[in-house]
Amino acid sequence: MYTTLLVLGAIALGIQSLLLFLAFFGPDLPYRVSERPSAELDSDYLLSLLAALTDAQIHRENTVEVLTDGSCFYEAELHAIRSAQRTINLEAYIFHRGQIAGRFLEALTERARAGVKVKLVVDYIGSFSTFRSYFRDLTDAGGRVAWYHPPRLDLLPLINNRTHREMLIIDGTSGFIGGAGIADQWYTGFKKKPRWRDTVVRAEGPVIASLQSAFAQNWLRVAGEILTGEEYFAFPGGRGKSVGLIITSTPSAGSTRARTLFQLLIASARERIYISTPYFLPDLSARQAIVDAVRNRGVEVKILTPGVRSDHAFTRNSSRTLYGPLLKRGVQIYEYQPAMIHVKAMMIDDLWAVVGSTNFDHRSFELNDEVNLAVFDPGVALRLVQDFEKDLQESREITYQEWVRTSRFRIYDRFESLLSKQE
Repeated sequence: MYTTLLVLGAIALGIQSLLLFLAFFGPDLPYRVSERPSAELDSDYLLSLLAALTDAQIHRENTVEVLTDGSCFYEAELHAIRSAQRTINLEAYIFHRGQIAGRFLEALTERARAGVKVKLVVDYIGSFSTFRSYFRDLTDAGGRVAWYHPPRLDLLPLINNRTHREMLIIDGTSGFIGGAGIADQWYTGFKKKPRWRDTVVRAEGPVIASLQSAFAQNWLRVAGEILTGEEYFAFPGGRGKSVGLIITSTPSAGSTRARTLFQLLIASARERIYISTPYFLPDLSARQAIVDAVRNRGVEVKILTPGVRSDHAFTRNSSRTLYGPLLKRGVQIYEYQPAMIHVKAMMIDDLWAVVGSTNFDHRSFELNDEVNLAVFDPGVALRLVQDFEKDLQESREITYQEWVRTSRFRIYDRFESLLSKQE
């Protein structure tokens, strides 16, 4: 009997280890567009195709504003929180103790005391250093804080699935979305390192209903409540020019929606593709799509990623091992020099823009909960392009000749590329 239990235990451990290995190092799902869309980027057909393939609603007449760097977007978010009358919903992968977090908690607590319904979803791993007691004033005032995938036995199989979303919704009428969490590295800098470069967008209009739906999805998961009522879903009208789609991705769906969005827009580009990403680790299918755009369609592709000030040297080294074949085929890659750049944005032909939480890597495309705003609006796209071009002026272009000269062809480079999926 004892031997049988040992054997069964060993089998169970082996199965669990295999599942864990596949979760961390599983093969990338190939994403090949069966037939490149012939529709123009400004066509209703392409808009409808994107919406259908990403299971997103089309929202017209939105207003979208680009907010550059923490000194701008944090003040805008704090002003919105202080102005809230009915509800505040915030979801964050990173909520770290510090000066800016203190300001947010103070504003959130004041609103909770005034009767505003305040709800926070905080990722347990992303905010591991922030204890529940840090939110005590807020919860004592009536605010509610829930942790996403804390270390519970029933959640153990999902330990590698995190909510990577960073979003704020006010009164069901306005919202903020991007890749910036709430931490001092975006505000004043941290540990004598300069403030991170990042971008958040503020949106108003019908698209907010879908952004609120994304929050409601995870609030149901962590709190067991379905959010309803006009204080959450006001379904505001719009007077803006932006057409918007909110694309959510979850591990249960393979996080394929964000990847489908990126892949289809890359395949549809005719003139230029600009990508800014803090962690550039595209799989083979993504690399092939980028190379195809350059070599077969003459599309200009520029990729902006961190330089020596990257917060993950390990990831940067892994990313650099992928540069060579892309550079050789005409892709232009730049490394930002002044600070860590954390901007997550893609602009296509100065018409489409995507801003959100998704990195260009395995975790974002296959493991994390992510949320992105895809906008068709030349004005918004050009505004983001202006920031992109300004960032390029403070970046260093990497040439193929330099890559060949400085590349390291040691065995552990391949090991780094494998482990980099976990960054």
